[in-house]
Amino acid sequence: MTAVAQQSTILLLAGRNRRAKVTLSGLTALLLIVTVVAVCSGAVPIAPAQVTAILLQPLGIHVPWDFEAQQQTVVMGLRLPRIILGICVGAALAVAGATLQGLFRNPLADPALIGVSGGAALAAVGFIVLGQEIALAAPMLLRSYLLPVFAFCGGLIAVLLVYRIGTVNGRSLILTMLLAGIAINAICNAMMGFLIFVSDDQQLRDLTFWTMGSLSRNTWRLVLPVLPFLLIPLISLPFLARAMNAYVLGESEAGHLGYDIERLKKAAILLTTLAIGTAVALTGIIAFVGLVVPHLVRLLMGADHRYLFPGSILLGAALMLAADIISRTIVAPAELPIGVVTSCIGGPFFLWLLMNKRMLRAF
Repeated sequence: MTAVAQQSTILLLAGRNRRAKVTLSGLTALLLIVTVVAVCSGAVPIAPAQVTAILLQPLGIHVPWDFEAQQQTVVMGLRLPRIILGICVGAALAVAGATLQGLFRNPLADPALIGVSGGAALAAVGFIVLGQEIALAAPMLLRSYLLPVFAFCGGLIAVLLVYRIGTVNGRSLILTMLLAGIAINAICNAMMGFLIFVSDDQQLRDLTFWTMGSLSRNTWRLVLPVLPFLLIPLISLPFLARAMNAYVLGESEAGHLGYDIERLKKAAILLTTLAIGTAVALTGIIAFVGLVVPHLVRLLMGADHRYLFPGSILLGAALMLAADIISRTIVAPAELPIGVVTSCIGGPFFLWLLMNKRMLRAF
């Protein structure tokens, strides 16, 4: 390579890095703006100045903006845990989708691909329809945790089956795992259909709302104990960025560069399972976040996982909060399932990507 070509390559990479950093700054600002709108919007409107006063009061800092006790209860008891849950779930689904798309080298890969969502949904539906005796026998303190625990265990079992089927002689076969995930999802959907068929009217209402996703399970008592299960993959997955950059070139190329491919696969599957299983257990199935967000980030910043992972985290969190704002205000005082909103946003956008063929060029 000539000196001129080397200099051109360096300048091109520097330009891409600057663009990525500027885009990450813009996504951070977008998340902050959406967070402010989310905490101020709702059935009880609260001005940003009043929100500031409410948040500063526990710290002993008094500001000249008055607020009512009802507003303080709404912000501290309802909206803050809901916003934190939305940020973590949106970020987890988006970064899990980006990881799976790189792992399978497939632009259509999403969090439902390896069976986590199907297994979690089946376990949750089974608990709603058949688990009343278990709920009544459990201590009152643990009853609110039973549904997410069952959902998480269902997702974990589904992934273990997919991983076991896709592992031959100690080596993970990505294509086999992909097909196994599709088969597991089909089985789970069939069993859910039967459970829905035998459910009563009240159970049908619960199932419909849960399978379309919701952030309404938003109490501190439920959110705080499970936050570590979302934060672990959010913090850990970006450390796999360099290995993922090598992996998308091919397994043999990544091995020649010194990366342990089998360890990378296991770490990626374990962390994405933890992220998706916990998210589905808390909020139900929320479509398109893990599929569309990574594509949009690639269009903005390129396919470098060093920027793709943090960009997906920021944009996924912002999109989830924006969808939640719409879901709880557009039909107030009722609440629209958030999965309906994300599908209305993600479906047309994904079709636009396909029609313009920019998705495949950006991958």
